[in-house]
Amino acid sequence: MHDSFVKEWSSDIVKESTVNSATVKYTEFLLATASGKVEGLKAAGKLATPFEKTKIAAYTLGAMTPCMALYAYLGKEFKALLGPNERDHPYKKWIENYSSEGFQASSLQTEDLLDKLSVSLTGEELDIIEKLYHQAMKLEIEFFYAQPLTQPTVAPLTREHDPAQDRLMIFSDFDLTCTVVDSSAILAEIAILRAPKSDQNQPESQIARMSSPELRSTWSLLSGQYTEEYEQCIESILPSEKVEFNYEALHKALEQLSDFEKKANSRVIESGVLKGLNLEDIKRAGELLILQSGCIDFFQKIIKNENLNANIHVLSYCWCADLIRAAFASGGVDDLTIHANEFSFEESVSTGEIVRKVESPIDKIQAFNDILQDCGNDRKNLTVYIGDSVGDLLCLLKADIGIVIGGSSTSLRRVARRYGISFVPLYPALVKKQKEYAEGSPCIWKGQSGILYTASSWDDIHAFVLGW
Repeated sequence: MHDSFVKEWSSDIVKESTVNSATVKYTEFLLATASGKVEGLKAAGKLATPFEKTKIAAYTLGAMTPCMALYAYLGKEFKALLGPNERDHPYKKWIENYSSEGFQASSLQTEDLLDKLSVSLTGEELDIIEKLYHQAMKLEIEFFYAQPLTQPTVAPLTREHDPAQDRLMIFSDFDLTCTVVDSSAILAEIAILRAPKSDQNQPESQIARMSSPELRSTWSLLSGQYTEEYEQCIESILPSEKVEFNYEALHKALEQLSDFEKKANSRVIESGVLKGLNLEDIKRAGELLILQSGCIDFFQKIIKNENLNANIHVLSYCWCADLIRAAFASGGVDDLTIHANEFSFEESVSTGEIVRKVESPIDKIQAFNDILQDCGNDRKNLTVYIGDSVGDLLCLLKADIGIVIGGSSTSLRRVARRYGISFVPLYPALVKKQKEYAEGSPCIWKGQSGILYTASSWDDIHAFVLGW
């Protein structure tokens, strides 16, 4: 197929060009693996038994399969994105080859053979295959990324970024956007675990607290009530049928949700479940908090890239900003600004009161607007907001680029669709925008358009904003 291109273009490019270093790295890696130059394996000439030969065959397939799988995937993706007027696409033959049934079957056959050859391998040997697979995929991606680009591109977003004229503003929610679990449940669990037992006397000098069983019962009632009333509130703000997108109408509807959120927080404070939490326990919980895969790496790369001159803001309903700070600090991410509520402490022990700062969708959009207003007009702002819930909706829509991450909440989808908001997968949206850009349309990201982009993971966001 590649020879046919050379003949078609009457080119001596093969003779004239040196091989790309990224290509050499991958081909040398494949040859070395196939020759038995793998850590933990005997020299190739000493592979005497059929089992040892099977093992090196499995290792070789482990290094080959990522290439096959990636090309099969790209072929299918590109074919699906070809428009009816792109019959003369310059890469049509490439796309047809790798999207063909024959190549797709060949890719699956390679994976199937790898599985079969791996059946008899030990755990340690399977670990070697996993390392080879990841190394091969890394080299394959670097091969694609090393190819020169002669045209302007819309991705990565920072490619055309000029820190002297542009300011990149990254905004993110915290709970279930950055985290795997909701922080309110974490804080409640700390309170329950650290509470005195029902038969345990409390020193008079300490803040009076409920016993552990009482706390668990109270928290169960509070969380159950919140879930039930939240659903009722969402139902009450939905129009009877789908309407055209109108930001002001949505803002007005979410004011009702804001009132609900504030009343719910008042119930929590009045219940006393947040009394007596030790600040060190909260920080330790933050350090151990499991964050979404790729989240920390994304923020680290943004902060370390001095050429970006980017600002990062986390806007969260979380009751205790110290938990958020500890979670990011444990991953080496300190240079970001947290906008969240705070616990009130007396000698590092919580009083049960919350210093209320960000409790609702209206509070979030107010904080968002205030941050932008404080930036000044010395540079052109490009705002990206990443969130997953109804509470993020106004900010997602106001940002130049609003990205909904993960599966997102069902309530977010219901509210958004009823208010005429569209969800577009990020990758196809970028392809469409790139085509328009190549045809001469300006690359403008515009907020309040009623369009939100969806990303399956932080890796997608990383690739879009920063590239590889």
